[in-house]
Amino acid sequence: MSTTSAPLLSIQGLEKAYPNGFQALRGIDLDIEAGEFVVIIGLSGAGKSTFIRCINRLIDPTGGTIRFDGHDVTTCRGAELRALRRDMAMIFQQFNLVKRATVETNVLTGALERASTLTSLLGFWPRAEREAARGYLELVGLPGEIRRRADALSGGQQQRVAIARALMQRPKMILADEPVASLDPATSHSVMKYLKQLQEDGLTIVANLHFLSLAREYGTRVVALKDGRKVFDGPPTEITDAKFQEIYGEDAMEVEIR
Repeated sequence: MSTTSAPLLSIQGLEKAYPNGFQALRGIDLDIEAGEFVVIIGLSGAGKSTFIRCINRLIDPTGGTIRFDGHDVTTCRGAELRALRRDMAMIFQQFNLVKRATVETNVLTGALERASTLTSLLGFWPRAEREAARGYLELVGLPGEIRRRADALSGGQQQRVAIARALMQRPKMILADEPVASLDPATSHSVMKYLKQLQEDGLTIVANLHFLSLAREYGTRVVALKDGRKVFDGPPTEITDAKFQEIYGEDAMEVEIR
């Protein structure tokens, strides 16, 4: 009997066509094992955001199958889909925080799926949840910001709050859609280091990134998309200059984030 376990995430023949006829994804196959840090790269319009949002059904695919932790994501509905989304926490480029709420409140919203109706309406969070929120804020380097409003923080701090909120879901995987695109280089590295630490602690990370230098530094594996097709899948060290030009075009120049 084989002892090989199934991948945490298995995608077969993924397609996405929009009503206007645009084919965003074209038959993508991809298996991701637990504990990987997979970086999705490609030009704007290559299908990266559509791909990552199909994984948790923020966008409904038009073909193919997505299996996560043994469940068919493409057929899930209602409570089952919500439970799967809890296990696949999402981090967005624009943070998606409640600006006027405190840092603590923003982090605690990551636990809403398991909260009671009274907690959801009135914000009477159990002590254990508040302690967990403080622990995650300490993990991302913001232990002293718990009472500040989210809109009083810098962009990098807001993204770290978003990471802490994602961790409050107690996920098995984090999906990050261009998590550092709106940040300066130094802050980008700071945020990526926190994501890398989570992966080294056993969490699975799938992230869209624009810059190959970040993919090489933090990813364990790189998947490149071009015109909705997978054109590369392997370790970052195998992306040669020729492969880089194939992905980004003949006139492309690699830019490093320092």
